[in-house]
Amino acid sequence: METLPRAGLESIQLRRLRRLVARVYDKVEPYRRKMDAAGVKPDDIRTLADLQKLPFTYKDDLRDNYPFGLFTVPLDEVVRVHASSGTTGKSTVVG
Repeated sequence: METLPRAGLESIQLRRLRRLVARVYDKVEPYRRKMDAAGVKPDDIRTLADLQKLPFTYKDDLRDNYPFGLFTVPLDEVVRVHASSGTTGKSTVVG
């Protein structure tokens, strides 16, 4: 990857971004709702610059879907979980 021409690297990045956005849209209802509200569908991501079309994920999104509501895989397929006890009294989990 270190010696890959920029165009090749950007091609890989775009392919992976498109795959990730499609997976999240298909598998995670809260993200699908956010994308629909922003008027964005997975097929709208055609270039790396289209990343700016995607809605942000805020800490409240993590809290509102605690503990595993934003995961794209079944729990037995999760390989890493990051958790915070939170300073507001409500924990957050990212996997």
